[in-house]
Amino acid sequence: MNINASIIDQRLSAVSASIAQRAQDELSITDPIRLKSLAFVHLSVQTLLDISPDEAFDCLTEGTQDFGVDAMQISEEFDGEFVVTLFQGKYKQKNLDGNSTFPESGVSSLIRAIQVLFDPQAQLQPVNPRLLSRVEEVRSLIRDGYIPQVRAVLCNNGLHWNEAADILIKQAGFNNQVTWEYLNHDRLVSILQSTKPINDTLHLTGSAIIEDFNFSRVFIGRIHIKGIYSLMHRHGERLLDRNIRRYLGLQGNRVNEAIRDTLLSKESNNFYFYNNGITLVCEKFDYNALQRGDYQVNVENLQIINGGQTCMTIYKTLKDHIFEPPSDAYILLRLYQLPRDNDHLIRQITYATNSQNPVDLKDLRANDDLQKRLEVDIEQLGYSYRRKRTDSTIKPVDITSGVAAEAVLSVWRQKPHQAKFFSREHFGKLYDHIFSEDLTGAQVIIATLIYRITENRRKRPKDNDPPFIRYASCFLAMQMGHYLLEDMKLVRADLGHVHLNEAEKLIRERGDYYLERAIVAIDSALHKLYGTREVSLQQLAATFRRGDLIEQLLE
Repeated sequence: MNINASIIDQRLSAVSASIAQRAQDELSITDPIRLKSLAFVHLSVQTLLDISPDEAFDCLTEGTQDFGVDAMQISEEFDGEFVVTLFQGKYKQKNLDGNSTFPESGVSSLIRAIQVLFDPQAQLQPVNPRLLSRVEEVRSLIRDGYIPQVRAVLCNNGLHWNEAADILIKQAGFNNQVTWEYLNHDRLVSILQSTKPINDTLHLTGSAIIEDFNFSRVFIGRIHIKGIYSLMHRHGERLLDRNIRRYLGLQGNRVNEAIRDTLLSKESNNFYFYNNGITLVCEKFDYNALQRGDYQVNVENLQIINGGQTCMTIYKTLKDHIFEPPSDAYILLRLYQLPRDNDHLIRQITYATNSQNPVDLKDLRANDDLQKRLEVDIEQLGYSYRRKRTDSTIKPVDITSGVAAEAVLSVWRQKPHQAKFFSREHFGKLYDHIFSEDLTGAQVIIATLIYRITENRRKRPKDNDPPFIRYASCFLAMQMGHYLLEDMKLVRADLGHVHLNEAEKLIRERGDYYLERAIVAIDSALHKLYGTREVSLQQLAATFRRGDLIEQLLE
């Protein structure tokens, strides 16, 4: 028995239990064997994409007529492109030796899926509604001129696919627009082992600047890119545990693509000048102070807090392209030895060195005074505000900061299209608009309760629901908030803790009525916009993404 395969198998028991009800309600999966396979895909999605369990479940498309796609995640568009990550899982439940090769047939089916799903003109064979809504969203983006970059992730608890499958991938002719990635029990365990400290030796070249100040130490020097490759080869993504994002890959990421292209070009000897360098933190570093250069630096509890994308791209490029980089291909390295109890300083350094990039700043905002105030305010009202991410199960009384942002932006700020399709800016450019100083804990709670109703309907639509239900949850929440305030004879600014009990009672008793009324209102707005002609799912996805209906709904 393979130890890592056994570790993952044990973990799947807990995952299966946590998703069993949603699997039954949304995917009609009750069989224990199918549920465990689904749990493996769920764990793979959550771990690789570094998202919450609920977000990971929303990505699942496994079931009948799934086109060989077990999960699908669509990023927001950025710089004219967007990334679609496809997962296909093959889990061996009776054999935990870890020696089963990923089947060639699985690779072949995912190739066929990519050839059809990303061509708006191609005729779709019957696919399940859950997958269909995502496919038409992708096709809508393509018709609007955005370029898809596809990340195909093949997951199993065994070995890599064979050479015949590699030939199929090359013959497909996708080139750099589709990247193929392998995820198995060994890599999952490596990512999940986040608590084991990393101790290693860094081999630097030439002179360096070493200073002690403010009870900390700084080491600035240069390291050859082969040193980065070796470091990442030994420790992988565990080095990024303090980083604010896992590796984003090459596809759809112009910075990472530029790094790769520089490494593979004649300009690789100038890599030091073209790159901003990497920043690492540790609890302690030692070196031979009697040397004048070419230091070997022993480090304890090492972490990369900025430049993780650069390091992983260096590793992937040198791994996938067999070549010898020039002897003068270096990168700038900053190493900070910080006090063990100074997590605040590490967060501030991480924020300062990463905030210029288009990343999810949710974790970096967690210690804002406003977030802390909301936590206290909401706790006093009988709920719990999760301003920091956690692996623990979310309870009905828990409200995560991410859900709060989407709910408030939909219900009270009346920007449902930004709530749904601009989540990367919820804690960036839109942060002050969402979390204004006058936002109360009661308003967050009420918006979240409304949002949960519409999200539940999106995830579990009724048989007679109109097709737009899968795209309209934020718009429905906006309308429901309006109906609630009407019944309470209040404006949003006056809604406070004294009104919470009344609002909760109305949502319990009239929530279904508000929802049905909102569905009728949106259906009417769509008829005004499109008349009596049939509207495709692609058009619906584009309509809700652009917010074409907001003016009509707010009339």
